Amino acid sequence: MRPELTVQKLCAEAKRFAERESTVADQSLFGVTDGKRVGTYFEHKFQAFLSEKYVYEQGNSARGIDFPALNVDMKVTSHKQPQSSCPFKSAAQKIYGLGYGLLVFVYEKTDNPVAKMGTLNIVHTTFVSAERTADYQTTTGLSAILENDGNVDDVVAFLLDRRLPVDEIQAHQLAQRIIGERPQIGYLTISNALQWRLQYRRIIDQAGMVDGVVKVM
Repeated sequence: MRPELTVQKLCAEAKRFAERESTVADQSLFGVTDGKRVGTYFEHKFQAFLSEKYVYEQGNSARGIDFPALNVDMKVTSHKQPQSSCPFKSAAQKIYGLGYGLLVFVYEKTDNPVAKMGTLNIVHTTFVSAERTADYQTTTGLSAILENDGNVDDVVAFLLDRRLPVDEIQAHQLAQRIIGERPQIGYLTISNALQWRLQYRRIIDQAGMVDGVVKVM
């Protein structure tokens, strides 16, 4: 019987897989510059690697996150610009987090023109717990306001200045929640868009140094 997958086992297997994959050359990767195609290739290989060892529910981009039972999504991104997108649900995600954790693989792709093979060297693997997936500048700014005895009006002004995708009524509702439910500091950079744009440089830098941001490899 294959054991059930846990977050701890997921991180351990991510380390093993990243180390192994960094030594594998593949003809299908040669000359590929499309980050989405590279990410899909890597994600499918990792899912196949895990499914040989563990019993777990597989998700996908169409159904939502990659590991729904673990409440974890997987992201694969280039070291040149470590970022990706995710669905926008509400402005509160920027303050209270995405609602799920992230397992982030950052790769450096190299091509061998003689052998016509491509290799993904995984230079960083980081796990971010769900409560740390909010926006860093927004949460640190709100923390400073609350430390300085800020009230609802102060928070509303801050939210509108930050151009969160809310109207004034929504901003007041969110501000009242923030006063009563202080958000934790997040470590993503989240840009406003029809989809959130997630940037990962800070989690790479902070991995292993703060609670909830784990340096896997």
